[in-house]
Amino acid sequence: MSRPSARRSVTTALGVAGAAVGALAARDLTQKKHSILRIYPVIGHMRYLLEGIRPELQQYFIERNWDGRPFDREIRTVVYERAKGIHGEQAFGTERDVNATGYEYLVHSLHPEMQPPIPPRTLIGGPDCTRPYSMALLNVSAMSFGSLSSNAIEALNAGAREGGFAHDTGEGSLTPYHEQGGDLIWELGTGYFGARTPEGLLDEDAFREKAAKDQVKCISVKLSQGAKPGIGGVLPGPKVTAEIAGIRGVPEGVKCVSPPAHAMFDTPTGLIEFIARLRELSGGKPVGFKFCVGSKVEVLSLCKAMLEVGTTPDFIHIDGSEGGTGAAPLEFEDHMGMPLTQGLMTMHNALVGTGLRDRIKIGAAGKVAAGNDIVKRMIQGADYTLSARAMMMAVGCVQALKCHTGHCPTGVATQDPRRVRGLVVEDKSVRVTQYQEGTVAGAMNLMAAMGVTDPAELRPWMLRRNLSPTENASYATLYEWLEPGALLEGPPEGWADAWGAASADSFRTHHHA
Repeated sequence: MSRPSARRSVTTALGVAGAAVGALAARDLTQKKHSILRIYPVIGHMRYLLEGIRPELQQYFIERNWDGRPFDREIRTVVYERAKGIHGEQAFGTERDVNATGYEYLVHSLHPEMQPPIPPRTLIGGPDCTRPYSMALLNVSAMSFGSLSSNAIEALNAGAREGGFAHDTGEGSLTPYHEQGGDLIWELGTGYFGARTPEGLLDEDAFREKAAKDQVKCISVKLSQGAKPGIGGVLPGPKVTAEIAGIRGVPEGVKCVSPPAHAMFDTPTGLIEFIARLRELSGGKPVGFKFCVGSKVEVLSLCKAMLEVGTTPDFIHIDGSEGGTGAAPLEFEDHMGMPLTQGLMTMHNALVGTGLRDRIKIGAAGKVAAGNDIVKRMIQGADYTLSARAMMMAVGCVQALKCHTGHCPTGVATQDPRRVRGLVVEDKSVRVTQYQEGTVAGAMNLMAAMGVTDPAELRPWMLRRNLSPTENASYATLYEWLEPGALLEGPPEGWADAWGAASADSFRTHHHA
């Protein structure tokens, strides 16, 4: 190209670019939605560009290893490495401030034990259960198909099959993607999806048929979710595809509502009777419920109902307010519900105090990711744990915080076919198995260092918290631990008012406890 021709080409390109900038400036100056663009035409778009990539800049270049949220980089790295079969070790020493107020640590023994070759399991099934289930120390917490992609669900269940642990279906019901051979906890939410009548009640025949599947080991009635307790859900009509409609048992293309409360019962007594009925319909399989604790009075109302009806759930899953969700209003995520520590110990002590603890197993869910989380929750009263977001990381989640947008970059929390295709089930299922095995091994290693080989030997004094830079105390003295039957014999002062206000006939309470 000759020099004059090149000059004309450059001039033309500059002219086109100038015209485009001018048109953009004219549009910015005349539009009425964005004040920034009216005041700063063209360059104001930089603000929206930078805002769009802020999460990535924050996560990869700004946050330190220990202060990211919801999960810091250290924890994410451990999950990724264990999922890949790497030990997840760290060099040079802790980066945590071990003198900070609120820092918690486990108490080791000068006479540690050898780690047992096979991790212990928890047998779930009370006196009325004829088909008990042996639960692993770490399992997949509730995540529905719809919230997660088909490939993610398949990878989780295949990983559970190979690792011998349980996979909670979430309230979106059983799907073909769950049927990869892994043990299932079938969760029934307020919509009774997969076993509902047109009126939104439980279809007992449909429930009996699905619950009879050998892969279904337990049934969990969802009362509330930690990240958004007390709120239902809505799936807009256009998102209710033929596949979703068939799985959930709802009309295609019609708005699908998951109400905030159950229609099959409205009292604590009604809940316990409903659980007994589900156990009967399932052929004697373990049945329990999941909830985020709200008040001590409601917890004691549930215990009174168990005593009155004469039967109990086989398990209770406690979900902390720090638990995860695909989408929830900020007000609910940040300001509603009891954190897992308080909720777990409230439920544990209530069952001990009413003499029911030996009949009911407790599972803990809420930011369980590493071995120390498992040990800590068992000290606080749990028999086993469940994890959702760490399991998502094992199948490739990078904490992009875009679960609610449909634009998950790794194909985990999206229904976009192109993105879902990027998640290879055969590879990610192995990572799920390896992550679970490595984390349970980490928990057993910690317990061995504490002089413990069985979770039943863990005690509250083995977990301590800094109260200030110069003071710390154990959980044995920080919290009140009830003796068996204490509430029946005469409630201690800290429980007396709540016990008096609790009723087996009502969830409602105006009591402050």
